[in-house]
Amino acid sequence: MQSQEETFNALVMSQLSRFSPAAMLKLYHTAGSATEVMHHRRDIRDLVPEASDRLAELMASSDDAMRRAEDELKYVEEYGLKVLTFDSPDYPQRLRECEDAPIALFYNGNADLNAKRVVCVIGTRHATQYGKTLVERFCQDLRYMSPDTLVVSGLAYGIDITAHRNAMSNGLSTVAVLAHGLDDLYPSAHRATASQMLSNGGLLTEYFTHTRPDKFNFVQRNRIVAGMSDACVVVESAKKGGSLITARLSQTYYRDVFAYPGAVGMTQSEGCNDLIRNSGAQLIASAEDFLTAMGWTDDNILAKARQQGIERSIFPELTSDEKIVVNVLSKQNDLPISMLTAQTGMTVAQLASLLFEMEMKGVVKSLAGGLYHII
Repeated sequence: MQSQEETFNALVMSQLSRFSPAAMLKLYHTAGSATEVMHHRRDIRDLVPEASDRLAELMASSDDAMRRAEDELKYVEEYGLKVLTFDSPDYPQRLRECEDAPIALFYNGNADLNAKRVVCVIGTRHATQYGKTLVERFCQDLRYMSPDTLVVSGLAYGIDITAHRNAMSNGLSTVAVLAHGLDDLYPSAHRATASQMLSNGGLLTEYFTHTRPDKFNFVQRNRIVAGMSDACVVVESAKKGGSLITARLSQTYYRDVFAYPGAVGMTQSEGCNDLIRNSGAQLIASAEDFLTAMGWTDDNILAKARQQGIERSIFPELTSDEKIVVNVLSKQNDLPISMLTAQTGMTVAQLASLLFEMEMKGVVKSLAGGLYHII
């Protein structure tokens, strides 16, 4: 069991690591423990002769960081949170492999961060219905094909929150990596989802309380999302954005990267299409593609899933009229009832009743503007 002294000193080093996570981790490895580092904080060159002037000065003037660590330990104890130091058995083992991993993490939740299989599902904050549907299907399929998979994301709008919610609705554990301390939640609109995640997942961060969710923090937290995962799946991304940063970090950490392709010319698909075109990601069209590439399932499980209609044909038994509607929407999704009338030859009254039944079966959903979307 980690000593209180080592936990305290790891938090001090974590607070100081904003200077350079990689330099601080190297210092930790050289000394063998955070406690040994802090014992030499005023003569750090005794441990690391080549330490820069900036690092030496930072370690020598660590009194403020020590006071901050004391306050943080009180907060952790008061709210029943966990401090995962680098050598803690609960610390994400995959993240340990990364040269810029945090010295310590704060965790609130019950998910195993060292689950047998961990995948990060990420994407644009401006997700389309196409992207959300891909995430829905991905999580549905994982439920049957690889139910012990932990889904990691960043709790942001769009693809991230869709991944968390669909993981939970399918009984999968899901963890969000935050860009601020556990005393707050950004965005606040996702507070209810975050609260639900504590019973089948959790919230993870390297940041102390009272830390603002600044832009730089989001970039830094992406290395944790990438590093603690076996693979990265990108679902919709613009030409530039945090998802592409996470994908690049995943490559740096020798993680497998996958991307769903999108329509040519669509802003939300440019990043994914570029990743695939430039060999930065493998193209996938389903969870089965992903699981097969990762070697995470066997033929018996896949055969059973196909037999249950999980991969593509997830619809219940359809009537002949319902099949006509599905056929039309499969060719051109998100149509108003007027277009469906023209393409199916049915009356508005017929379609209204039919679409209601199909919504109840979970085959289609109505969108804003009177559009109907096949799920």
